[in-house]
Amino acid sequence: MKINPKVKTAVKNGAVVALESTVMTHGLPRPQNLELAKSLEEVVTAAGATPATVGIIAGEIIVGLDPDEMKYLANAEAEKASIWNLAAIISKKQNAGTTVATTLHAANAAGIKVFATGGIGGVHHEEYDESADLAALAKYPLITVCAGPKSILNVEATLERLESLAVATIGYKSDKLAGFHSSLTDLNLAARADSAKEIADIYQVQQSLGLNGLLISNPVKNGMAKEKLDKWLKQAHKEARAANLKGKTVTPFLLAKLAEVSNNETVEVNLRLLEQNAQLGAEIAIELAKLEKN
Repeated sequence: MKINPKVKTAVKNGAVVALESTVMTHGLPRPQNLELAKSLEEVVTAAGATPATVGIIAGEIIVGLDPDEMKYLANAEAEKASIWNLAAIISKKQNAGTTVATTLHAANAAGIKVFATGGIGGVHHEEYDESADLAALAKYPLITVCAGPKSILNVEATLERLESLAVATIGYKSDKLAGFHSSLTDLNLAARADSAKEIADIYQVQQSLGLNGLLISNPVKNGMAKEKLDKWLKQAHKEARAANLKGKTVTPFLLAKLAEVSNNETVEVNLRLLEQNAQLGAEIAIELAKLEKN
C-alpha cells in the first residue's frame, strides 16, 4: 500500500477525509467521473481538511491519489474492489475502484478516522445478497458519513443488520434514517447529533469504550419525493428480476435503470449528496483533530 506523503503528514498533524473511488470507476460516464472526483476533493480542501481518495492501480492500493493517478484511474479499465476480491485484484496487478468496505480497510491501515461516501451497500431484496460493506462498517473504527443505504436496497433489513452488527448509526440533525435519493425514510434511529463537534465527541467516547466506528446518516437536502422514487424502484426491480440478474450485476443495473426512468434526476441527487457528505466529513475531521490536540 502506498500513502500519499501529503496524506501521511495530515494524518499526524491535521484533519483527513478518505473518499472512495467506485463512484469514479463505475458510477458515472467519462469525463463526468473525473470531474466529480476532483470536485469532492475540492469540497474537503475548501472546508480545511485533506482529502485522501483511495484507489488501486496495477495492484497497488493508493491512499491519496495524486492528480495523474486520479486521471489514469478515471480513464482505465477497472474492477470494483471489495474485501472479498481484494487479494485477487492485487495479485493480478489490476486497476480497481474501491467500495465502502475496501476504502474503510485502506483508510484504517493509513490511520485515517473519517470517511465520506454516498450511500452504503446493505441487504438486497433478493435472497442471500448482502454487501460486504456491513461487516466492514462493524469492523473498522472510522466515522463513515453517508446519505443512508442505497435506495435500491431493503432499507429496513439493512438497518436491522447494522443493529445486529452493533454499528452505531447516528442521525445528523434528524431522528430518522436518511433515504439516499429521498431525504428521509420513516425508520427511527436510536441517536442523533446536531453538530460536527457532537459527532466527534460521541466518537471519542465510542473509542474509549473499545467499540468500533460510527455511521453518520446525513439526509440529502431537497431529496426526491418518496412516492415517485418508489414507483421507479418498483419498475427497476421488476426488470432486474425479468433479466434474472444476480450478485454484483444487480446494483449497477438498478442504478442505471433509475437514472434512465428519472431522466437523470437520481444522478443529480447523487452528486449533490456526495458533495454534502464530503463537506460534513471535513467538518467532523476538523473537530476530531481539535479534540485529539487537546
